[in-house]
Amino acid sequence: MVSLICTLQDHRDDVNWCAFSASLLATCSGDKTLRIYNTRDFSELPYSPLSGHGYGVHCCCFSACGQFLASCSTDATTVVWSMATGEIEAVLEHPGRSPVRVCAFSPDSTYLVSGASDGSLALWDFPSKVLRRTGAVNDTTMVACSFSPCGQVFMTGSTYGDLRLWDLDMNQLHAEKNAHDLGVTCCTFAPNILSGGQVVQFHLASCGQDSHLKIWAINQSSSGAYKMQLLHTLTGQSAPVLSCAFSSDGQLLVSGSVDKTVTIYDANNAVLLYTLNQHERYVTACAFSPTSPLIATGSMDKTVNIWRVEDGCSGHEESALTSSEGRKPLPFPDFEKKKSFGRTLAGQSKLLVSDWSEEDVSAWLVEEGLEELVDKFRANNIDGTELLSLTKETLASELHIESVGLRNKVLRKVEELKSASVCTGIPDEFLCPITRELMREPVIAADGYSYEREAIESWINTKNRSSPMTNLPLLTILLTPNHTLKMAIGRWKTSH
Repeated sequence: MVSLICTLQDHRDDVNWCAFSASLLATCSGDKTLRIYNTRDFSELPYSPLSGHGYGVHCCCFSACGQFLASCSTDATTVVWSMATGEIEAVLEHPGRSPVRVCAFSPDSTYLVSGASDGSLALWDFPSKVLRRTGAVNDTTMVACSFSPCGQVFMTGSTYGDLRLWDLDMNQLHAEKNAHDLGVTCCTFAPNILSGGQVVQFHLASCGQDSHLKIWAINQSSSGAYKMQLLHTLTGQSAPVLSCAFSSDGQLLVSGSVDKTVTIYDANNAVLLYTLNQHERYVTACAFSPTSPLIATGSMDKTVNIWRVEDGCSGHEESALTSSEGRKPLPFPDFEKKKSFGRTLAGQSKLLVSDWSEEDVSAWLVEEGLEELVDKFRANNIDGTELLSLTKETLASELHIESVGLRNKVLRKVEELKSASVCTGIPDEFLCPITRELMREPVIAADGYSYEREAIESWINTKNRSSPMTNLPLLTILLTPNHTLKMAIGRWKTSH
């Protein structure tokens, strides 16, 4: 389920791009400004808006750590901003002084690429802000750029309709001509690195004026040669698709279109999951948060919508958003607890019951016909862990339950929970391959497998960067949150 939780209404012209860091959202507009929001409550930072460009701002992107923001403009510059102060750190003038349409950081922020209206590319050494290489494709405008997750190559897209793969020496490794009829509008690499045998594979999404969203496989052989293969053509939108973005686990793909819709796909199976219809004009920008199940979409209606991809867990969540000028808050959806909530949760393992909140325990009491104890349990802050550790003594002395029969009934129901946990089968894909325990914070490693974050981080630190599943070296130690798996685990929790 996807819910609209907030609409930001601060820009005075078309919103051209949205970008997330771990804790911030940046938006840029034809009004020459960038606006920066705290993703905790989407309040605007004190130094926002950022004003330094002389013309409209086309694109913005965060460095890996979120310390810096880069933005590019028709004024032929890429500006680097400090996110600590909002001050300008550097102004990078594009060679040839052509309007800069797109910019992108490498995953480790070593490099910054900018592409311009004259088809030229500039590769900057970011720490020193020195121009390292230039390249060009004649008779076109560069409008799309994305680094591969390994950071050694990057893809560009142009109004000519081609996708081109480049290395860091600005050599063209592959050209996919006519990838989109009438022109490419956006391209983005999935965060995953897939490896098998002698081949390393990346996935790329691209969209264009042909109203199509495409998913490609880019294969690198052991010889270093690259091949590009079209995997899926997605046709869920009826007009040119202007923007696309993968979730940080690579499982979901979002796109925005001239038909005013936002679509969300299962990226692995090319299945349309949701179509969102809240914008009043073209949807020009979209981005996933790297740390939470949030999507930002920007539009020519001058607004940015913030969406939450629900994880399927029961419970009522209050919105942390408060009203302020230029920000229209919407409450998080009030999920009604299922009447079978207690029986459903009773089938979970002991570990899962120990994760119950006080509200979960109260719902379980109601389900088991123990409504009269809800107030006592709440007053004593009994959560799942406390529930499993109850004894006759604590029920009598601390919860002051005088009835012996009632105390025995509670203990009997708790024992049923414990017994049920022994025979509950957890799907194998929900278990960390290292610990064989249900994952709470699943992340995807470079070998393509999902692990519990703490477990794989410990493994990498002690096992010389080898894969726990294949024993092959990990090409990178980059770990990406697997939000889709986390949501699936959440849904499983509520149905067992």
